[in-house]
Amino acid sequence: MKERMKIPRQRMPEQDPKVRVGNFYEVPYGFTPEEAMKEAQRCIQCKTPLCVGGCPVNIDIPWFIRLIEEGKFVEAARKLKETNGLPAVCGRVCPQEDQCEKVCVVGKKGEPVSIGRLERFAADYEREHGEVSIPEIPRWTGKKVAVVGGGPAGLTVAGDLIKKGHKVTVFEALHTPGGVLVYGIPEFRLPKKIVESEVDYLRKMGVDIQDC
Repeated sequence: MKERMKIPRQRMPEQDPKVRVGNFYEVPYGFTPEEAMKEAQRCIQCKTPLCVGGCPVNIDIPWFIRLIEEGKFVEAARKLKETNGLPAVCGRVCPQEDQCEKVCVVGKKGEPVSIGRLERFAADYEREHGEVSIPEIPRWTGKKVAVVGGGPAGLTVAGDLIKKGHKVTVFEALHTPGGVLVYGIPEFRLPKKIVESEVDYLRKMGVDIQDC
């Protein structure tokens, strides 16, 4: 544990300021596999992981980080998706500094583990390597659910309900689902292709998304 505590928080590579002033591309590049594994080593695998309680969707944070440390990146992404249907989005725009990272035990004596950056890395790795798989959906329960609005809340509940075996239809007033993820957050913070990928994942699970 003492050796882990000595590992410095890994800096995420990003565009040079002189370059990014001329484009709207995403600023951070994300961790390399080596950087992600190094950052994952900083997690001390607490017996009572306060970070899980600090996460609004109760991701098993120590487990997915351990998988990254072991080089099991795809498995880490799938562990994330057990409770979070939008990991590539949350890894970019979720306020981890006020939630899971705020209560990280490592952060009490230094900088907390970069939970959000590791979440982003796992989700991006799965997508970029063509390893995204659709979970087995239970037999239809006979219940149909209408979700009004395809913003982050609507998309999240749609993903949760479809995995319980209900038929789900999301009704979106605008031509592109995503809500604030598409219309409120700039491209350099959250690329539209990331949101499109997450929405496509829900469609493949069986969620019907309709324009109103």
